[in-house]
Amino acid sequence: MRRPGSTPFQPHKALFYVSLPATHFSRRFPTPALWPALLLSSLVALQGCSLLPGAKEGTVDNNTIQSDAGAGTGPDAFSLEVRAPDAVREYLTRHMELQRFRQLPDLQSSEITRLLGAAESNARELLGTLGYFSPTLTITMQETPGSAGAPRTITVEVEPGPQTRVARADIDFTGAEADSPQFANRRARVQRSWSLAPGQPFTQDAWDGAKSQGLRQLQATRYPTASIAKSRAEIDADRNEAQLGVTYDPGPPYRFGALRVQGGERYSADGARRIARLPTGADYSEAQLLDAQMRLASSGYYDAVFLSLETDGTDPQAAPVVAQVREAPLQKVVFGVGLSTDSGPRLSVDHIHNQLPGIGWRAVSKVSVDRKNKLLSTDWTDLPGEDGWRWFTGAQVQRETTGDYEVNSSRLRGGRSKSTDHIDRSYFLQHDTAKSQGTDAPPSSAAISANYGWTGRYFNNTTNPTRGFGLAAELGVGTTLRPERDPFVRAYLRWQSFYPMGRVDMGEGVTRTSRLALRAEGGAVLARRAAEIPVTTLFLTGGDTTVRGYGYREIGARTSNGQLYGGRYLTVASAEWQRPIEFRGNRTDFETAMFIDAGAVADRAGDLDPRVGVGAGLRWRSPVGPLQADLAYGVQAKQLRLHLRLGFSF
Repeated sequence: MRRPGSTPFQPHKALFYVSLPATHFSRRFPTPALWPALLLSSLVALQGCSLLPGAKEGTVDNNTIQSDAGAGTGPDAFSLEVRAPDAVREYLTRHMELQRFRQLPDLQSSEITRLLGAAESNARELLGTLGYFSPTLTITMQETPGSAGAPRTITVEVEPGPQTRVARADIDFTGAEADSPQFANRRARVQRSWSLAPGQPFTQDAWDGAKSQGLRQLQATRYPTASIAKSRAEIDADRNEAQLGVTYDPGPPYRFGALRVQGGERYSADGARRIARLPTGADYSEAQLLDAQMRLASSGYYDAVFLSLETDGTDPQAAPVVAQVREAPLQKVVFGVGLSTDSGPRLSVDHIHNQLPGIGWRAVSKVSVDRKNKLLSTDWTDLPGEDGWRWFTGAQVQRETTGDYEVNSSRLRGGRSKSTDHIDRSYFLQHDTAKSQGTDAPPSSAAISANYGWTGRYFNNTTNPTRGFGLAAELGVGTTLRPERDPFVRAYLRWQSFYPMGRVDMGEGVTRTSRLALRAEGGAVLARRAAEIPVTTLFLTGGDTTVRGYGYREIGARTSNGQLYGGRYLTVASAEWQRPIEFRGNRTDFETAMFIDAGAVADRAGDLDPRVGVGAGLRWRSPVGPLQADLAYGVQAKQLRLHLRLGFSF
């Protein structure tokens, strides 16, 4: 059976040519909730067992694969055995056209004889796609009338011979842009990164992949209409050599023009343009186009968004971008159910209004209840201005378990924020009140502060990063309002980075990188000793995302009688080794992790006493980020804890 999209080789003792077009695919994934993701991971793990040796279709005996009886209503017309080296055995068994007719019990002998006549040519075509052009084939059929299975057995014996290797690869360019000085660096980059270099085995997949990779490099920036002008693969079957050549036509360079919105009625096109922040007049970039699409899709104003560059009949120096949208309802209510190892089951209700009457701002109001936190909040945001800055305001009241106390608190906030490709910035005024309940609880307090926040994300992937780093900083200056007025300064710093630690062969020509993930946090509230700082601005740590092996916010400062409360100083550090899992040559989407976390909170810097957690975990690379299951031992707590988490955030 010929693989879809493949072009067969006709092996003989001469030169021949093959020309194949390149193709490009993209796919978007919906976002699953936690429990569907857990269920899906279980199904994937169970189904993955069928990919392991011994669970494949047929039985394996050294260099032989024999197909089992099919699911037909009667006995199979024949069974098929392939005797060949590992490199080709499974491939032939799966793709030979004989497999299409094996489960036809009424197949006549004359038809089987005809199939045997075509089987050798079919096998040679398939071997050619793997780079074997001088195989020795023996196909025999034996009657087995007394067998409990099929009444006859067809045996295909294969000696594939030497595999063809690439002797030369010529990568050239044509068209008006190919000779321009601006194209010189791009030409060198495509030629330098060509994946099917001399000396490597020649296969159809590798040949198709190398051409497509070069084309994608051109289309990613400046040249969205780049194409393959011609390509050839000259195979010398006598010398087992392949001479490769491909010529790309980059086409004209493109620049972004104006954004046109199609399908929008309720929300203004100008607002969509300001949310998308597409750099009009800049060189075309596929990454920037996808980023703009993501910003529109995540804005809450649209249920579906697709951006495309208009290249037909347009000026390449000002090519319009078309945004096809499906608008979200003006209002909607979202019910949510969740579960966390930190705070138990959670129930939430969100009300979203995308255009508040009179001011046109977007409002998201929320009620959330779990074992440790009861929250009522509302957040209002304006559309961004021409400079990218937007106004926002918000209010919340909550009852939260903070250390050994129940704290009733409120917060009012208002200011401006701006998000760019890698950096988020905000400045705002904030008013906090807190009232603690419990034995020897701190007095009620209130404070007002001016704050600035900065976050930079430089990861290679926003949902499943394997390299890069992120850095966040917050600085607040304020004063307490009661019981006395005392000035204070609050500072917080957070950092995370991924460092490659070597590549793991996942089979099927795929490699993935193992890595070391490092994380650190630090915070301080500076004020006079007697100042009553609201406990909501102090620090606690511990839990799924900080120090594993300890409960949620279980690490804090302590009073003289042992009561736990928020402290003025925080330090957290973590090191984690993540390694992809390859099982007996089978590729998986799972990774292992080994980690050590440490964190401390105190009211004085000299009293910081780290709590340490060590453990191991399993990761599943889901479309929305890693699904993490960690088993951690708290060294000081002397207990094991299971930590579950979905997704990556910084």
